[in-house]
Amino acid sequence: MLVAIDGSESGFHALRQSFKLASNEKSWITVVCVVPSYEGDLDTVALGHVMDSIRKPCEQALEEAKRIAKSEGALIKTVCEEGEPYERIIDLSEEENAELIIMGRRGMTRLERALMGSVTARVIGHSRRDVLIVSRDASIGWNKILITTDGSKYSKAATEMAIDFAAAYGGELKVLSIVDVPAEFYGEAPDAVEDLVNKAKAYVDDVKKQAEAAGIKTETLVREGETYRMILDIAEDLGVNAIVMGSHGRTGLRRLLMGSVTEKVIGYASCPVLVVKS
Repeated sequence: MLVAIDGSESGFHALRQSFKLASNEKSWITVVCVVPSYEGDLDTVALGHVMDSIRKPCEQALEEAKRIAKSEGALIKTVCEEGEPYERIIDLSEEENAELIIMGRRGMTRLERALMGSVTARVIGHSRRDVLIVSRDASIGWNKILITTDGSKYSKAATEMAIDFAAAYGGELKVLSIVDVPAEFYGEAPDAVEDLVNKAKAYVDDVKKQAEAAGIKTETLVREGETYRMILDIAEDLGVNAIVMGSHGRTGLRRLLMGSVTEKVIGYASCPVLVVKS
């Protein structure tokens, strides 16, 4: 596992939560803090002083990570990197062959939700690794998992992961599929809407069969409405411990626009969100 911190309390909270998961999964934890590159115009001596001052908060954050690990009786490896934060986190996850990247979620402004400007969102958009986002004060748990499905290969990968976690931790699954169409469709194309609802029912039924074959208690839900809002509302109403979602592939400009359901759920969810990459 790779835990990315930035000196914020949200990052340290994610680290504390990762110890429980690492213990259960028998995984080693690498903790990384990234120092942004300095691109100013300074001579070598002056640049050295500037970089020392820039590195200091990162080094202090890693020292705090060591202190937290010691208090939890855990062993960690710490790495201080320099460069574009999201790129270095992704590169290190590949170098360490980390199966999972864990990050805390800091509060985002409306603009940051509109534009994919956060390090977390960029890691999700570009990494090949699964990413677990832990909001501040949330606890990692797998007793009650909400899995969203739309029948795509991305949601199927997420389904397999959710079933694995539920089986390993004795959890139950809540399987949700949402029909999200413009309001005018209900008047202009009711048959098309009904067809979408039937497809959604088929998607959740397929997941239920797969989960129950693994001995997992499963409940299915089909809802109509705005996808990300329905996911958040259902998660809150059911009191789930985690939301598991697939990450739809995006390239170019679409990676820069924070408009996808996944990023919106991450931005507002009160429980951890696991984004599974197919």
